[in-house]
Amino acid sequence: MSEEELENIENSEESMDEGPIGPDGEVPSDSDDLHTVVHLSGMYQEWFLDYASYVILERAVPHLHDGLKPVQRRILHSMKRLDDGRYNKVANIIGHTMQFHPHGDASIGDALVQLGQKDLLVDTQGNWGNILTGDGSAAPRYIEARLSKFALEVVFNPKTTEWKQSYDGRNKEPVTLPVKFPLLLYQGVEGIAVGLASKILPHNFNELIDAGIQYLKGNEFEILPDFPTGGMADFSRYNDGIRGGTVKVRARIEKLDKKHLIITEVPYGKTTTSLIESIVKANDKGKIKIKKIDDNTAANVEIIVQLASGISSDKTLDALYAFTDCEVPISPNSCVIEGDKPVFLGVNEMLRHAVDNTVSLLKLELEIRLNELEADWHFSSLEKIFIEKRIYRDIEECETWDSIIEAIDKGLEPYKKLLRREVTHEDIVKLTEIRIKRISKFDSFKSDDHIKGIEEEILEVKNHLNNIIPYTINYYKQIKKRYGKGKERRTEIRNFDTIVATKVVATNQKLYVNWKEGFFGTSLKKDEFVCDCSDIDDILTIRRDGSFQVTKIDEKVFAGKDIIHIAVFKKNDSRTIYNLVYRDGKSGYAMMKRSAITGITREKGYNLTKNNKNSRILYFSANPNGEAETIKVTLKPRPRIRNLNFELDFSELAIKGRDAHGNILTKNAVHKIVIKEKGVSTLGGRKIWFDEDVLRLNADGRGRLLGEFAGHDRLLVITRSGKFRLSTFDLENHFEDDLYILEKYKPKKVYSVIYYDAEQDYYYVKRFVLEPGEKLLSFVGDHPESRMVSITEVEYPRFEINFGGKNKNRKPEIIEVAEFISVKSYKAKGKRLTKYQVELVKEVEPIEGFTEDEQSPELPPEVDEKIDEPDEEGSNGQMTLDL
Repeated sequence: MSEEELENIENSEESMDEGPIGPDGEVPSDSDDLHTVVHLSGMYQEWFLDYASYVILERAVPHLHDGLKPVQRRILHSMKRLDDGRYNKVANIIGHTMQFHPHGDASIGDALVQLGQKDLLVDTQGNWGNILTGDGSAAPRYIEARLSKFALEVVFNPKTTEWKQSYDGRNKEPVTLPVKFPLLLYQGVEGIAVGLASKILPHNFNELIDAGIQYLKGNEFEILPDFPTGGMADFSRYNDGIRGGTVKVRARIEKLDKKHLIITEVPYGKTTTSLIESIVKANDKGKIKIKKIDDNTAANVEIIVQLASGISSDKTLDALYAFTDCEVPISPNSCVIEGDKPVFLGVNEMLRHAVDNTVSLLKLELEIRLNELEADWHFSSLEKIFIEKRIYRDIEECETWDSIIEAIDKGLEPYKKLLRREVTHEDIVKLTEIRIKRISKFDSFKSDDHIKGIEEEILEVKNHLNNIIPYTINYYKQIKKRYGKGKERRTEIRNFDTIVATKVVATNQKLYVNWKEGFFGTSLKKDEFVCDCSDIDDILTIRRDGSFQVTKIDEKVFAGKDIIHIAVFKKNDSRTIYNLVYRDGKSGYAMMKRSAITGITREKGYNLTKNNKNSRILYFSANPNGEAETIKVTLKPRPRIRNLNFELDFSELAIKGRDAHGNILTKNAVHKIVIKEKGVSTLGGRKIWFDEDVLRLNADGRGRLLGEFAGHDRLLVITRSGKFRLSTFDLENHFEDDLYILEKYKPKKVYSVIYYDAEQDYYYVKRFVLEPGEKLLSFVGDHPESRMVSITEVEYPRFEINFGGKNKNRKPEIIEVAEFISVKSYKAKGKRLTKYQVELVKEVEPIEGFTEDEQSPELPPEVDEKIDEPDEEGSNGQMTLDL
């Protein structure tokens, strides 16, 4: 800064110090040096609002009409100006776009790469990165791009585009592009402005078109997001994309075998790199236990997780969803620009607006085309009259321009009534511009054909205008037909069951207890070991006086002296039954009770007795499956007591709530209690239901009842691809996506199957008894294209065969399966159904059974005596497929 400037600043400061300043911070008008003091707070408020408005309108939030942010719109506009059908270097596109976007090349390059990765508007060439792995694109000088055919057809039309000056006034740019497609909903968007954010999830191309057609027809519609990375998603709380909604997105994880899991699709917004990092982090924290993880991702995601020995694959699968980025919540916030201000709209309303905008643009294009056709018809008719009636000869004697115009106008006068509008001065001027060469080679027949073609097109355009809604529907159908192939839904719509973290977390800690002092925790390694646990478990402790509480596990916790029971607490566990005998501190009676401890509040004290002072538990047992033992009670000797010993069978005692006082065992003093005989469960089998919405088992009554299970009972799993296996009834189990039959396994049940053998190109039928095993086995052969047509457990099934091809006129044939083929192993090929071409196979009403003269088919040696009695429930799980 120069000395002169410094001197001026000093002088101004002195004048401000010396001058009188009013209470509002301003110098009075009668001061010699007039200065106005502007408060910084006021300047900040105005500037901040200006800045926030600029970022919202010009940077981060897309416009409702075309679904584009300003940088995206300017990129597409620049690419259109450069378009010659060939690829352009991205560096060149970036430089050209900077004529319209004054924010540097980095933001333009990133936005262009994102447009290219969406695979709709931009046709790319070179290394554009990978959305699955998170790898970036090559440098802009190495990659190329051009507008796609879809963009050229749907996005641009200079005749219907509204224009404005660019930031420096040297060029024109579109206010919005005339997009005739719900582009915003297809691409999705994420932008963070000042005090405002927008997050619109991407949707499926074909589903958007179908929903738009339904809207035009006046029908209800529903659209749900579809992510380019695939995966599975729960949209039950999507809330139409408005803020406040939530979408749960999961990776697709499958079981290769008992020791390996494979991840084939990642959640939206995550990459294989970030996903693996979250898995490794969860393993380091002890939430899951894995041995190794391999990333074999190339064109498709393939992450193989190798489990540690002795770890359940089903439990680990749930743990991956609970503790890693294999499941992530996404909170949409549908905010767009409309009328130069941000508005919050649901995705359904956005689709309606996009469809209405398409109707308006198509109507405008038709109106413009109609005007062009009418103008063409008008001048073509004028030209025909001008040449055929030789009106051009009338101007040979004219010496001035005005006389020429007047002569032509006069020559056209008799024919003006044949025209559709008035003849203007401009029309006559255009006639004078017709060259002699054209007049000399004028073909009247060609002219008539041209005019007739124009008239036919005018009628067509007017018909489209009068039927603009059907025209728009057909437009959408053509767009879907040309560009919808390969854009099928990638994200599977599912309802997710809530995963309880404490049930799936790996046991990464050890629990110890000091019975005498009343301490427990993970650091008391010198004291007694209780069990393995996790660092998020709750611990239940019961003391001699009957008091108990649930406490969060820690390194060292004081629970109170005289602990008689400690265990990991399972919330809502109604099968663990506690049998006890206690002495009431008030009456002195010995009470007996059986109860479960279910939902309670952490750190809050409870009591299993009457909670009277000096109450004491005399006998206690915890039974994980409701077992009821028999105990021997010995009383203290007293006069008049004849029998000092007696037995108590807890199975005769009803199970009550934890707050129940119990029943009186004896009014006499008890000397000791010992267990005489261990009992069995009094709860019976466990009822299991299957929820088909989430493909999970439960004991809460949700879905279809599978039956009552106990001990070694198993579930039979049969898939649509013709495979089967047995499974336990553990609630943590996962099942195949193409699950067809899930039922309680009956070892002797005979199944009859119709299947297509792709190797032989024939249909086969066979009967077999399923062999037990947890490995997935196929009963339709190993050929990948072989498929199951129908399966039934009816004892004497019948199938009707309808023939096709050259034999379509052949009479349908009925197959009595029990007579057609005997029961064999599931590995057997079976018997060919027919040698003719088959159109349809369907199951028909079964017969009741064999007659007295008929014999039941004998079993082969390997499955002898394995056929069950007829199932009282009849047919289950039949399926008919159109071949």
